[in-house]
Amino acid sequence: MIKKIIIIPFLFIGFGITAQNFNKTKLDSLFTVIDQNNKGMGSISIFQNGKEVYVNSIGYADIENEIKSNKNTKYRIGSITKTFTATLIMQLVDEKKLSLDTYLSTYFPEVPNASKITIEHLLRHRSGLFNLTEDEDFLTWMILPNTREQMLGRLVKRKVNFEPGAKTRYSNTNYLLLSYIAEEIEDKTYAEILYARITKPLGLKRTAYGKKINSKNNEALSYVLQEDNWNVVKNETHMSVPIGAGAIVSTPTELNVFYKNLFSGRLVTKISLDKMIDISKGMGMGLSGETFFNKQAYGHNGGIDGFQSLTLYLPEEKIAVSYIGNGVVMSPNSIIINVLDSYYNNNYQLPKFEKALKFTTEDLDQYLGVYVSESFPFQITITKENTVLIADAKDGPTFPLKGYSNHKFISDRAGAALFFHPTKNEMVLELNGNKVNFKRK
Repeated sequence: MIKKIIIIPFLFIGFGITAQNFNKTKLDSLFTVIDQNNKGMGSISIFQNGKEVYVNSIGYADIENEIKSNKNTKYRIGSITKTFTATLIMQLVDEKKLSLDTYLSTYFPEVPNASKITIEHLLRHRSGLFNLTEDEDFLTWMILPNTREQMLGRLVKRKVNFEPGAKTRYSNTNYLLLSYIAEEIEDKTYAEILYARITKPLGLKRTAYGKKINSKNNEALSYVLQEDNWNVVKNETHMSVPIGAGAIVSTPTELNVFYKNLFSGRLVTKISLDKMIDISKGMGMGLSGETFFNKQAYGHNGGIDGFQSLTLYLPEEKIAVSYIGNGVVMSPNSIIINVLDSYYNNNYQLPKFEKALKFTTEDLDQYLGVYVSESFPFQITITKENTVLIADAKDGPTFPLKGYSNHKFISDRAGAALFFHPTKNEMVLELNGNKVNFKRK
């Protein structure tokens, strides 16, 4: 199944410990376990103080032709592209070719509310514009070449979701328009701008505007796991659809090089970087942010077709971590949490993959309801779809749960475990090493 390009804000909770001596063997063991249990295919890279200290790949770039993935395999990175696009826009701002206060109507007056929407609104997902990847016919036209006129034509027919600046709501449309604006200013294609301003100066050889996947060029196909078999995703998103919202291909190593240079001040001015990492209104510019190890982490995740990815950077620690999966069961968020737990914690235990239990729809009734906590930022509503339990975090992600013994449910996608105590109307959420108690209303 083709997945829309989406973002789920990532949550990182500090473990309250300091770095130990690096142990490559532990990380190798982690990825061996993931590989042997069919929980993922992809590549990982860790940078510390500007140097790569770990890299690994599991699975295949092309199963049919028995092409294994390696550190140079190129993957579609989805919405991590937005960090690149935001960087390009801020370079134009630094050069006085554009202003954050410039209105969208300067370039595309036909777009709804264009006279009220600024460049900053677009960068921070505060424009109120309809998200084109939520179009009811998206799965039909996403695999076809699309012109700018076609994309704008779909947008102008849509009503706005809210007035500019009123709230923050993720919309790929914002970064599609930023791509077009950059093209207008530079009189070049997005691919040419990306090459001239980022990939060439940084010497990135495997980061580029994507094309149709060719596994013979060490480009990964994407897969979904069905009945313990990896099946290739046959319908590829045509890159004329996402452009600067999700069209870049790269490797984890080169994503870390990009982030390292972004945060070292090589790509934008300090003033611009400070604006990019300002998350006071919910999102930064091409970046999301959470605390990790009691320190601030910034990054972005991505999903396109069967690919899922996550890059994060801890400025104070000067650590960059990137994982890109072309076959995903265990989410990139969950994998990176395990990677860093292993990296920093001598007592780290490898994940154990138990066999999920089967339930009747009546079995699940004891868990349903709305759960709240004094120490967690949003309530969690537990519902069901037939024999599957669903967790819906208000203002956060929705994810299905697999059930195990002792009222234990796990989400591989979110990297979370939920322990229910139905008779006490209580639930414990275990997320990224932190346990939070909830009461059922």
